[in-house]
Amino acid sequence: MTPYPTWTPASRPGIVPLQPLGFGTILGRSFTALRHNPRVLLGFAMGVQMLAVLVVAGATFGLGVLTFSRLATLTPGSDDFEAVMIGSTALMIGIGVVLSAGATALTVVVQGVVVLEVTHAVVAEKLTVRLLWRRVRPVVWRLVGYSLLLLLVIAVVAAAAGAALVALSFALGPVAIVPVLLVVIASVPLWLWLSTKLMLVPAIIVVERATVRGAIARSWTLIRGRFWVGLGVTVIVSAVFGVLAQVVSIPLTFASLGISTTLSPTGDPEVGATVAILVVTLLTYALTFVIQSISLVVLATATTLVYVDCRMRHEGLDLDLLAYVEQRDAGRLDLPDPYRVHVGRALPRWAPPTAWAPPGGAVPQGGAFPQGGAFPQGGAFPPAPVVGRAPVPVGAPPPAAAPAAPAAPPAASPESTPAAPPTAPETAPPSAAPSATQWTAPGAPAERS
Repeated sequence: MTPYPTWTPASRPGIVPLQPLGFGTILGRSFTALRHNPRVLLGFAMGVQMLAVLVVAGATFGLGVLTFSRLATLTPGSDDFEAVMIGSTALMIGIGVVLSAGATALTVVVQGVVVLEVTHAVVAEKLTVRLLWRRVRPVVWRLVGYSLLLLLVIAVVAAAAGAALVALSFALGPVAIVPVLLVVIASVPLWLWLSTKLMLVPAIIVVERATVRGAIARSWTLIRGRFWVGLGVTVIVSAVFGVLAQVVSIPLTFASLGISTTLSPTGDPEVGATVAILVVTLLTYALTFVIQSISLVVLATATTLVYVDCRMRHEGLDLDLLAYVEQRDAGRLDLPDPYRVHVGRALPRWAPPTAWAPPGGAVPQGGAFPQGGAFPQGGAFPPAPVVGRAPVPVGAPPPAAAPAAPAAPPAASPESTPAAPPTAPETAPPSAAPSATQWTAPGAPAERS
């Protein structure tokens, strides 16, 4: 035992400081978080999305060949050909919707794993893919249900708007282009507003184990005060990766056209030109796929950081995270999840200090101080009022000094001085009032003449 405490190392830093985050911190750390656990944030995410793309493409191609192969046995233009064509097209549309829903489900799983990984990276923890999946699995169907519900709402609204616009075009003719443009322009800010208000739903479902309805209501209220931060981060990240995808795809497209023109200048298709175009096209799709995969991970990371920031500001999550990190680094192992300790805690609101008022409650002439920043007239505050005396107005001359009362002689002790017979009081001669420069302290001896 020593009188000095045991030294403990500093806590491991996470991807963000454990305090309310600014806009630049959220935006910058959304990109740099990829280096914290690249096996999960890049390897797992890109692997699952590639699997989804291959499954959808392979199933669509195979089912398309089987469906439209019947048309080769029919005469073009016949009634049977038209009926098979319509049925095959409708079947392929249905299959495409189902496959798209499956791909969306896989994408949502990736988003849930990324959300959980980022919340652990905030407190400097790195988990394996197996452990992350074990924690996401209980709520994965809620994530899938929310995504399918969102797609259904978007499809219904788009179908209703399209039907209304078609009916309007039949009624008004070419003039209907004006309301169509107005609806399209108005739908952009509406979509941005709704997507920002609901951007925290996946994080709430994964971290707090909330239901879909509860997550929607909580995201709607939790984003208050940080709406523009969430909107700005989402728009900037999407714009950056959209521009990057165009920068990659446009040169490859021109390269494809150049190779085609060089190998077949007369316009006749050749095997070499076809192979070159196919290789360039596949390379373009591969690079675009990689960019889209990274974009999904960065957007999920940014959404999670906005969620953490909102809870820090509204519920004091930073205090819970600091306490968790300190106790974990001290050696405790039975710690609860800090993100679920005080869910929905309401912090006391900060109240501004009470307004200043001079003694007596009167506001000085010339403006209030210090709220208005103006000094009283004359450059000095008026004297404090005295009880029983009328207040002196500001700017009035000071009152004349009252004459000092003569000091009474000290009373003699009754034991040393005999009592004298009472005599009539003598009237003291009137004395002149002391001047302003002559002042005698009470109890001082009189000045000798």
